[in-house]
Amino acid sequence: MTARLQKILSQWGIASRRRSEQLILAGRVRVNGAVAKLGQTAEPTTDRIEVDGRLITMQSRPEPVYLLLNKPVGVVSTCFDPQGRSTVIELLPSQLRECEGIHPVGRLDIDSSGALLLTNDGELTFRLTHPSHSISKTYAVWVQGQPSQPAIDAWRSGIDLDGQHTLPAQVTVLKHQDNNTLLKIVLTEGRNRQIRRVATQLGYPVLHLHRTRIGDISIDGDLSLAIGSHRHLQLAELHSLQSGDRLKFAFPSIN
Repeated sequence: MTARLQKILSQWGIASRRRSEQLILAGRVRVNGAVAKLGQTAEPTTDRIEVDGRLITMQSRPEPVYLLLNKPVGVVSTCFDPQGRSTVIELLPSQLRECEGIHPVGRLDIDSSGALLLTNDGELTFRLTHPSHSISKTYAVWVQGQPSQPAIDAWRSGIDLDGQHTLPAQVTVLKHQDNNTLLKIVLTEGRNRQIRRVATQLGYPVLHLHRTRIGDISIDGDLSLAIGSHRHLQLAELHSLQSGDRLKFAFPSIN
């Protein structure tokens, strides 16, 4: 059955869909000897697909890897950084760094810390980051000052960012300390630096932002992670990433 080339590469664990598109645009992918074009379709069972001159087949698909990382501040959520900054991939042991196609699912900005998923399952990444799929993300956020009730109410109901209203958010005041405030914030969308931009617009700039949970997957509790460390997801956690029948993928055996 024919499919777009970037979809095939992500399904086979070569790279995420976005990265697969970049490989195609760079001329690094060939189909039946010819340089592929973005948007091109192929028949994976009969067409000869090569990446950087290496033949790609279903049999060469790597074992799926699903990780949870506690990202430190100062590390970028990419596989490679042209500015030479430390990346989340460099935090992994060599045997995992060498897993073909492993990449972060979404982003957590360089100034923030906390929960970040990594995988070589490109289809899972595509589905989890697609606008039609909403998965809650929970943050512990220190802000400067003590937000007023009207500011909290505005944050909960949503405010305008770049002409688009943010979705309602759960905002809970946890404590005050030295005229700063610790908030628990739960979002179901992930616009660029959203929490920082909303906090600044309301007049209470973020001092520190730490993501504690992605859906039901937490870096705290019985399976807590130290900053910079990682663990493999448990089978129940993999299932929790599903949303109804929209996400279906094969799970590897988990020890």
